[in-house]
Amino acid sequence: MRKRILALMLIAFMAGITIMIGCSSKQNSESSLVKISFPEDPKIEELRDSSIVLDKGNWGTLGAHDPSIFKDKDTYYVFSTDARVGGPATPGIQVRKSKDLIHWEFVGQALKGIPEEAKKWSRAQGIWAPDVTKVGEEYYLYYCASTFGKNRSYIGLLKSKSIEGPWEDKGVVLKTNQGDDKNALDPNIVYDKDGQMWMTYGSFWNGIYIVKLDKNTGKPENQNDMGKNISKRDAVVSGAVEGPYIVYNEEQKKYYLFVSYGSLSSDYNVRVGRADNIVGPYLDSNGNDMTDISNSKPNEIGNKILGGYKFGDNEGWMAPGHNSVLNDNGNYYIVHHVRTEKNKDWFYLNVRKILWSEDGWPIVSPERYTGEKEQAIEKNALIGNWQLILQDKNINEIIPSEQYEFTSNGKIKNEKQSGKWELSGDNNIIIELSNNNGKKVEYKGKVIPSWDWENKKQTLVFTVIDKNGVSLWGKLMR
Repeated sequence: MRKRILALMLIAFMAGITIMIGCSSKQNSESSLVKISFPEDPKIEELRDSSIVLDKGNWGTLGAHDPSIFKDKDTYYVFSTDARVGGPATPGIQVRKSKDLIHWEFVGQALKGIPEEAKKWSRAQGIWAPDVTKVGEEYYLYYCASTFGKNRSYIGLLKSKSIEGPWEDKGVVLKTNQGDDKNALDPNIVYDKDGQMWMTYGSFWNGIYIVKLDKNTGKPENQNDMGKNISKRDAVVSGAVEGPYIVYNEEQKKYYLFVSYGSLSSDYNVRVGRADNIVGPYLDSNGNDMTDISNSKPNEIGNKILGGYKFGDNEGWMAPGHNSVLNDNGNYYIVHHVRTEKNKDWFYLNVRKILWSEDGWPIVSPERYTGEKEQAIEKNALIGNWQLILQDKNINEIIPSEQYEFTSNGKIKNEKQSGKWELSGDNNIIIELSNNNGKKVEYKGKVIPSWDWENKKQTLVFTVIDKNGVSLWGKLMR
């Protein structure tokens, strides 16, 4: 038998073929990766390329702020705030499009300036936070105009027969004045399970509101109705909540409210609550109402699914937020802007895959989307060194990763602590680690193949969440 094996090895050597006999556990781990369908290299370079700042045709994801996504036939569109890197922005609502959610083309601007009525009321220098929907054969483009830190704000409506315009101004949807307890900012259009049309809006002050709209006009059914409050924050945290976005998940039979906490330039982070009714109450994993300002720990409210992060020695990303959500035939994606660690004035559009925990909460991929799909993962593929990031609710600036080893017997260890991991089904993963008080915490979620943007290679990542709504990210480094 031994002679036969040696003969086969000699033949293989002569033919230039490698035969693996008696592989080590590491080799088994690496060979199992061959069976996984990984996304390909997107071949995109993004970090602070000063050569394209003045060339809109090469902006791609550069300069997209407060992005709102809409799919029209086979093309994805993102409408975003009048903001740019390296100088003042031209007013008019930026528009980008893509066929794959990965490579983005700058289309231009929806308008040639700020609509006269909106500018007169708000004295704005640009248009902020647009959102698009389609009613019948018409496209409705909502926008807001304001001045930073003021609530003399205006939400307006444009209509068109084409997603790329031309757009006709239909005037005010609602507006607020200084002294009001609301802020007419950040409109988002959502439909309830019966097809009724609603708009969420709000920023700081008394937070986020939802109001029912008339589909024909695109404006509130009752002209004097400013809506119901569904999320707010205490003055001790500056009332910092904005950028609302609601999505209904048919499978879960629930509405999910995404909002951004914190400052858009330093510690933006995305929180989530869910409700059985579109007007709330929206609760987090702990049962906290997103309108609760009596809690002595305001940072504990809302499931934290996305915040500033840094993998290993690579440059980190700060203040991800003001997101929209795309439901693309049952595949969900979160679309947001984010800033670079070394220069916060550089900001980009990010698209990430949303996965769902076993108890129906959205969890977000640690890496930007490059075409990855959920699939069966073998246990051996997870053995190796991982970088983990705990999305601590009380730390909302950049959180660096820590390295852990995942062993073949389901153990997790590093210099400070230990734990365990378990893979079940196709790609369900359970992680158990101790918190700062030594108490064991269990996280549940998904593992998926991904593109490692920081190290430019294919890898595995996981995204999990605990019962208190705290997310944990992991990336396999080998």
